[in-house]
Amino acid sequence: MERNGVEIHEKFMQAALQQAREALVAGDFPVGCVIEHGGQIIASGRRSNSFGRVNEMDHAEITALRELLAADTRIALDKVTVYSTMEPCLMCFSTLLVNGLRRFVYSYEDVMGGGTNLPLPLLSPLYCELQPTIVGSVLREKSLALFKSFFSSPECQYLKNTMLATYTLQQV
Repeated sequence: MERNGVEIHEKFMQAALQQAREALVAGDFPVGCVIEHGGQIIASGRRSNSFGRVNEMDHAEITALRELLAADTRIALDKVTVYSTMEPCLMCFSTLLVNGLRRFVYSYEDVMGGGTNLPLPLLSPLYCELQPTIVGSVLREKSLALFKSFFSSPECQYLKNTMLATYTLQQV
């Protein structure tokens, strides 16, 4: 990718990282997301409800998508880009696809539940012809630092001792 494209991805990933930092400060899993169109952030979200009574619907990507759809803009959703500090999970990835989004940039890989490796051509007609654009590892080290901070906290109960937590804490 040309240098300009890398700079653009890094610019918007910085904004997603800010959302993730806010989630971490609130005690939540540090996933942040922004949705970009035409060089502007048009929606954002951060993970919430990942402690206490855990709600697995309040993922950053779903929150950002809800904000985007509530704005009732006339933007062609296949022309927006989703920036997330963690690879979208299967739920988020498929929800975004069904809603017409096709461009995804993430920072840190979700080795336990990442959905971007979904074999779309093998799935039902709703998915089989989709050809999303996916870019990973943008500002990975910055996201990794947030996830390490989260998983190494004594207060951390969410996903504690899972494959993702172990993998993250072993990264150098």
